[in-house]
Amino acid sequence: MEKFGIGQAVSRFEDNRLTRGEGTYIEDLALDDQTWAVFVRSPHANARINGIELSSIEDLPGILCVLTAEDLEAEGIGNVPCSADVNNIDGSSCVKPPRPALAKNQVRHVGDALALIVAETKAQAIDAAEQLWVDYEILDAVVDTHLATAENAATVWDEAKNNRCFHWQDGNKEATESALQNADKIIDLELINNRVIPTSMETRGAIADIENESGRLVLHVSCQGVHVIRRLLAAEIFNCDPEAIHVKCHDVGGGFGMKIFLFPEYVALLVAARRLKRPVKWIAERSEAFVADSHGRDHITRMRLAVDNHARILGLQINTTANLGAYLSNFAPFVATAAGVSMLVGCYSIPAAHAEVEGVFTNTAPVDAYRGAGRPEAIYAIERLLDVAAQELGIGPDEMRRRNFIAADAMPYTTAFELTYDSGDFEQNLDDALVLANWSSFEERRKESTARGKLRGIGLACYIERCAGGAPEQARLSVDKNGHVTLYIGTQSNGQGHETAFRQILNERLGVAFEDVTIVQGDSDRIESGGGTMGSRSVPVGGAAIGAASEKVIEQARQHAAELLETAVADIEFTNGEFRIVGTDRVQSFQSVAQAAANSEGISFDEKESFAPGAPTYPNGTHICELEIDENTGHLEILDYTVVDDFGKVINPLLLEGQVHGGIAQGLGQALLERCAYETETGQLLSASFMDYTVPRADDLPMIKFQRNEVPCTTNPLGIKGAGEAGAIGAPPTIVNAIVNAFQGQNLRHVDMPVTTAKLWQLLAKKAA
Repeated sequence: MEKFGIGQAVSRFEDNRLTRGEGTYIEDLALDDQTWAVFVRSPHANARINGIELSSIEDLPGILCVLTAEDLEAEGIGNVPCSADVNNIDGSSCVKPPRPALAKNQVRHVGDALALIVAETKAQAIDAAEQLWVDYEILDAVVDTHLATAENAATVWDEAKNNRCFHWQDGNKEATESALQNADKIIDLELINNRVIPTSMETRGAIADIENESGRLVLHVSCQGVHVIRRLLAAEIFNCDPEAIHVKCHDVGGGFGMKIFLFPEYVALLVAARRLKRPVKWIAERSEAFVADSHGRDHITRMRLAVDNHARILGLQINTTANLGAYLSNFAPFVATAAGVSMLVGCYSIPAAHAEVEGVFTNTAPVDAYRGAGRPEAIYAIERLLDVAAQELGIGPDEMRRRNFIAADAMPYTTAFELTYDSGDFEQNLDDALVLANWSSFEERRKESTARGKLRGIGLACYIERCAGGAPEQARLSVDKNGHVTLYIGTQSNGQGHETAFRQILNERLGVAFEDVTIVQGDSDRIESGGGTMGSRSVPVGGAAIGAASEKVIEQARQHAAELLETAVADIEFTNGEFRIVGTDRVQSFQSVAQAAANSEGISFDEKESFAPGAPTYPNGTHICELEIDENTGHLEILDYTVVDDFGKVINPLLLEGQVHGGIAQGLGQALLERCAYETETGQLLSASFMDYTVPRADDLPMIKFQRNEVPCTTNPLGIKGAGEAGAIGAPPTIVNAIVNAFQGQNLRHVDMPVTTAKLWQLLAKKAA
């Protein structure tokens, strides 16, 4: 048997199936007697619903059901919940307005769903949705984050004075103010973390059904974890036992955080299926996804950095305004506060820090987790601030960081926000990246670009993130008489390669070949529990559970191996898939022991184990970007990109590098291309298609130089730190730092994302004038 265990760069096992077109995505499912649903969505950012004329479509062919908020209310359907609680500075709770699955009395953003139409065919449902007459009374809207709390701003919710959801704080205010008072210099910076739209390759979709005999609700959905959705549906929406709802997920074409959530559409679809006693299918059109999916980021942050005459940081003060959209998505307040704020101190020894976050409502799509969920916002802020500080203090950006890094021998280190970093060598990451990127000879390359009429810049950023924490994960291993292992696990692959990584762990622990493993995910009936895929937790947390369950299988199998080998259990060792009497050549394979242990149903072992992370993990690294800007056109080309990462122990270097590459591409998209733009007066989404919303393409990226520094995590049984979001965290500040560096000597202190070609052309035009 070929060994493909932990640490091997194995090609993705699932790609053989997926690249042959044998995947099963939600669009591929067609249930017997299936119907089609289309949502009627508001064309206005803020409007009262004076009436919905159902008679306008009652004679159209194929119409089976039309649902509005009144229908859901009549059936006792609960509101879509926000599960994250955030307290104000005075201890009071944040404002949590109701979020019915279909808007009641008022729509609050373009794309807000107010009716569901079910028909025999999709075309019939679309026709009816276009003809349904709705009487709107258009109201003033507010969409801009910086205008949300203005005295004359339109009101999104009556109960939210000045559109404020919460005013939250963390850190030590008194110590931070003292540091600012005693500083030799204070560096101020205000920046925008631009709103982005997830745009997964596969849009959201679901099929709601009902079991004929039991009457149980069934939801097939493209998501990032079935148990989270089932729990919210049972506890908050239908007020039933979780077992009364069956949630299933098949292959998923990208999620990036957006597919974690219980969206209103799923609730309405289930109500329609229960009413019709037939399956109801809905697949979001791309234009629908732009206005109805949750968005990401959208912060305005103001910072003050206190430093001494030696450029050492004394304190950090942060004030952020976070746009939450019109409704609170499932975890939105957490993402804007605790998820990211604690990472604002980055990789640095900062004695005092204090942050305040003001969450505001606007007439825009709800904002929630997007790849990194608060940590990209935090690292972008501190890494831009340190570059500005270095510029004003007259030292290099690398030197600014060296003087303030947390030393490797200071680990474990407790930060000003009371997080404990367990491990990391930040200076080593920086040193290695500088060498790999040829940093020392950059000025020679800059002169060569200048001679060709190009501006050349180089920038770096050092990141650290917190991940792989949260809910416990359970792994169940069922071994049949042939030694075939079936793994049941509650994480959910969205394209990351879980089926390969989990097989590698089982190969390492049990010695079983990839072909002798079946992985079951995405089924709330077959899998007892699961935290889903989010926060780079699937392999660090799920993998640890697999490792623990494997040990239980080995212990059970050891008993049977001892009987076969006619010796004491204590004399049996297990290595490389074989049970051996210590010090002899007498062995029994895992398969032969499984055959001997099989019960009448052909099952040899069935063990489960959970892993509850006692602490988060902290991946970290350094990114360096080198680029050129054409002085005549503003066209930007990334010439070189270097990454040195510390992800602890690595299961599969090939999969890991792919995750980093994808994250960098998404970070580049936010830094240079992706602009989610609402029209200020009307609240219309101007970037509502790929004609107006640009995502990265292959030619936007160079080949990426990638190197790892492996510092094992001390709080994870496998030594893993997680890698799914790191690229998207490190890339934005790195690229923007390089752009500002390209304008060296031209009095450019900061430029906000996205730094598009048009924005660069305007900067160059000012320079020329």
